[in-house]
Amino acid sequence: MSLPAWDDVQPLALDTAPVPAYGAGSLADLLPTLVAHQGVDGFTPVIPELAPADRNCVFLIDGLGWEQLKAHPDEAPFLSSLLRSSLGGTGRPLTAGFPATTATSLASVGTGLPPGAHGLPGYTVRDPGTGALMNQLRWNPWTDPHAWQPYPTVFQRAHDAGVHTAQVSSPTFEHTPLTKVALSGGTFRGRLSGEDRMDLAAQQLAAGDRSLVYTYYAEVDGKGHRFGVDSDAWRGQLMYVDRLAQRLAEQLPPRSALYVTADHGMIDIPFDERSRIDFDEDWELRAGVALLGGEGRARHVYAVPGAQNDVLTVWREVLGEQFWVASRDEAIEAGWFGPHIDQRVYGRLGDIIAAAHDDAAIIATEREPNESALVGMHGSMTPVEQLVPLLEVRS
Repeated sequence: MSLPAWDDVQPLALDTAPVPAYGAGSLADLLPTLVAHQGVDGFTPVIPELAPADRNCVFLIDGLGWEQLKAHPDEAPFLSSLLRSSLGGTGRPLTAGFPATTATSLASVGTGLPPGAHGLPGYTVRDPGTGALMNQLRWNPWTDPHAWQPYPTVFQRAHDAGVHTAQVSSPTFEHTPLTKVALSGGTFRGRLSGEDRMDLAAQQLAAGDRSLVYTYYAEVDGKGHRFGVDSDAWRGQLMYVDRLAQRLAEQLPPRSALYVTADHGMIDIPFDERSRIDFDEDWELRAGVALLGGEGRARHVYAVPGAQNDVLTVWREVLGEQFWVASRDEAIEAGWFGPHIDQRVYGRLGDIIAAAHDDAAIIATEREPNESALVGMHGSMTPVEQLVPLLEVRS
């Protein structure tokens, strides 16, 4: 079979990309709605479907997307029984935000801001001050956290307003820069086991007349990356976290609401050349590119000065049937990163941004060998990555 000529390729129209529901039903809207109901000044309840509660607990399960949960009722009977409760009883999911990746989503949850404002718009992005790539999950190379993300978290503002506020997570996260810029405020309680986290989260929820508690579990995502989202290892983690959620729900003190959500979903990418496009082996994609940022399904591409238009043209020709490929300004205009972009964030965004539509990824086997070997990936705006649950239990 002969390949089509470039003139025959019809790139995906940018207006077909399903932009996250910023300001109405995204992860960034959750905490502002909860604390507005608790009487914290400066916030409004932007998710109108959520009813007030004096005590709110958010349990974030890394990597458990809406589509994955719906597909595995046998492994997650408790969580599946709550699907109709999602988003205030509408049975609908939230959207994660773009890109659908952990650092971006956790910053959106904790600050109540979309990526264009909080400024963590991807897995790796260029630091305009140094010209180097900055890994916003591992915080490498070191960058002043509060210069990178200067806004106070919702947790901090709630704590200052007299709400009892706590984060219950792995002790390894207590002093990380990502925790400082996204999840700090009130008290951090480190516990290693999932069971201990659930028990302590319930205790912290009961510790105030008004409480805001956040707890987190990571290994659903970890097993999905390594083995895939339908592997036995992933299913085992889903079964375990289902029991954790039920354990926490059964301990809720009076006047409480528990919300179970996630930072993104995940998709398994086949190991073939069409599905895994190797940037390091493709001279057309490399031409004119100074830095490759982001991750396989949500790429920030930084062009050599003066080459932006040429790189955009080539990327659309090569990838335009599998990816939404936009210039920086087109992505901003389309609202991919939220309704506005802070000036300090503008230069962090790629000159060209490529978001996967098909079951494909732009890997880089030489510069990103570990990431390129992952089975499960995420980052783009497809439903399997973008939609996350907001399951609710009340006492």
